[in-house]
Amino acid sequence: MIDTSSAAGPAIALSGVNLTLGRGAARVHILKDIDLHIGRGEAIGLVGPSGSGKTTLLMVMAGLERADTGSIEIAGSDLRRLDEDALARFRGRNVGIVFQSFHLIPTMTALENVAVPLELAGDADAFERARQELAAVGLGARLDHYPAQLSGGEQQRVALARALSPNPAILVADEPTGNLDSHSAQDVLSVLQSLSRTAGKTVLMVTHDPKAAAFGSRTIHLEKGELLP
Repeated sequence: MIDTSSAAGPAIALSGVNLTLGRGAARVHILKDIDLHIGRGEAIGLVGPSGSGKTTLLMVMAGLERADTGSIEIAGSDLRRLDEDALARFRGRNVGIVFQSFHLIPTMTALENVAVPLELAGDADAFERARQELAAVGLGARLDHYPAQLSGGEQQRVALARALSPNPAILVADEPTGNLDSHSAQDVLSVLQSLSRTAGKTVLMVTHDPKAAAFGSRTIHLEKGELLP
């Protein structure tokens, strides 16, 4: 078992996780006996070639994909015991998710995009918190800009601020630097490092780039659905 957990207990604990997709001759064993512990406040890079199962593993951790077997405990909750509605509520409180594509709403400003999940949660201070999150990722002067007026790196930082606005303990990011130039990618990696080092958040970043994966305290390798020792 790969274990980076702290004395306070792991933020992410997977044991014996298997996932198979498809049927008959098209059936593919995507994740194979995954055992993984990640401690609270850890910054982890998950690296592997295309098709190795990285994104699927991230989706399992976020409760967006159901494993066939195994134990999945995230932030102290057993995800296999939660129905879809409970999973959605759990994610809203505990897990921020960032994708390679920014998924910003083009007709909304940066401020409005970040405030959306807070408004949906009924937060009366949605816009003030959104301002704080955008300032924290270096975009305090870009609040009223629309996505089309922002660079790729700035759009990804807006997406980060949106994922962080509900103050989740865990952030999972799927190839967040994949569409960025090297300078913008480094800006995003610096934000991710800061989240772990100064904000105490657990950060798991999926990437195919070993150099990007080195942003954290440990790099984990996945190949053909199996974690390498």
